[in-house]
Amino acid sequence: MIKNYLFVMLLILFCAGCSSPDSTLKLNAGNHTVLTSDSIKLSVKVAGKGPVCIYLHGGPGQDFLSFEKMGGANLEKCLTMVYLDQRGSGHSQNAGNYSLDRVVQDIEELRLKLGVEKVYLLSHSFGGVLAINYALKYPEHLTGIIMANTIAYFMNTNQMQEQIEYGYGLLKRDTTINETNFKKLMSSAALVRKKLSAAHLGYKYIANNVNTIIKMDSIENSYKRTSDFGMMLFMPLVDSTKVQQYPEYFKDYALLTDKIKIPALIITGKEDHAVGPDYYKNYKFNNQKVVQLEGSHMLYYENNKAFIAAVCGFVK
Repeated sequence: MIKNYLFVMLLILFCAGCSSPDSTLKLNAGNHTVLTSDSIKLSVKVAGKGPVCIYLHGGPGQDFLSFEKMGGANLEKCLTMVYLDQRGSGHSQNAGNYSLDRVVQDIEELRLKLGVEKVYLLSHSFGGVLAINYALKYPEHLTGIIMANTIAYFMNTNQMQEQIEYGYGLLKRDTTINETNFKKLMSSAALVRKKLSAAHLGYKYIANNVNTIIKMDSIENSYKRTSDFGMMLFMPLVDSTKVQQYPEYFKDYALLTDKIKIPALIITGKEDHAVGPDYYKNYKFNNQKVVQLEGSHMLYYENNKAFIAAVCGFVK
């Protein structure tokens, strides 16, 4: 289970009682199915009270359920949480179009169906790419943006070098990686992950405790789900016979954050080795606050109290 998740993460609601697909949610609590303008069914859950906040999960191709069940639901005391499974992720429908513009449009269409003028965006990991691009296109519809352990330059060279070095450090083989060729870095990353898996240390990239991953896997394997979105982006990276249809996801969007004026909260983990403990320094939002917390990529679970306090404090 751990190995499968790391593959999706690093290379990459249930709908009982759903509303009718084309209805307007209007903040009704519960599970819903939202039909996009290109006829893709998205799984959404609304819960909580306070300002409206749309959650953008990572992966790509993960889901919102593990975040909600592993501490994210504690945000419902200060926010009306709108949990979204992105197209081709979790319990949402697979699609023929996973372009960045289309996924950002999904977020805007959800806001419209919620019937609210402004929302917060809370993004985790890869979700940061989506949040930044939404903020650039629809700043008038955002109250604030929350970047929790996010990356804005997906699968970049520096990130991969750091991950390889960290992996060998865990294996007591300190080394410096100067390689910049992406394919060679991918090969080196795969090799060190194989060694870490054999040593039962692979979980260290995203969690401080293996039980965190065991719990997450148990939640995500509790229902039939898809990760088609993630596979569409990742497979061309490991299979040279496949063409990358969506190169826009692999650009450095941190460079554009200086154009975003809305309030931004950046939450970073001092032991986050998925995006890097110092990656937050790349963000240049005009009005940003940085909160460094003890913990890993899974701060929302492993340091939940401090995580919730940071988000609720920002909102208030």
